[in-house]
Amino acid sequence: EVQLQAFGGGLTQTGGSLRLPCEASGLSFDDYAIAWLRQVPGKEREVVSCISRSDNTRYYADSVKGRFTISDDNAKNQVYLQMNNLKPDDTAVYYCGATAVFCTLSPPEYTFWGRGTLVTVSS
Repeated sequence: EVQLQAFGGGLTQTGGSLRLPCEASGLSFDDYAIAWLRQVPGKEREVVSCISRSDNTRYYADSVKGRFTISDDNAKNQVYLQMNNLKPDDTAVYYCGATAVFCTLSPPEYTFWGRGTLVTVSS
């Protein structure tokens, strides 16, 4: 059974940092790309960042480039999202999702989802 769980959310001020771990079980990072997605009430879920071992790619949405870094620890089966210089527009529920092999910008193509974690950035 594939399970994903996002952790690490919280409240921070503008310019602050947070690190979100995603714990994955029941899948191999060699077979799945793992993404961080976020959703604000009333808006569609968006892909923020994605990592794929299959083609050694890391994707970042334009809105987070230069501020967020995605990484993985194969031994721990965890994927991390380091978020620096946070802005109020980053406030959202963050989810980790898994899709077969390669990263995609289409949220519905992420087959497996975990419970999200709320990130709130105050101005």
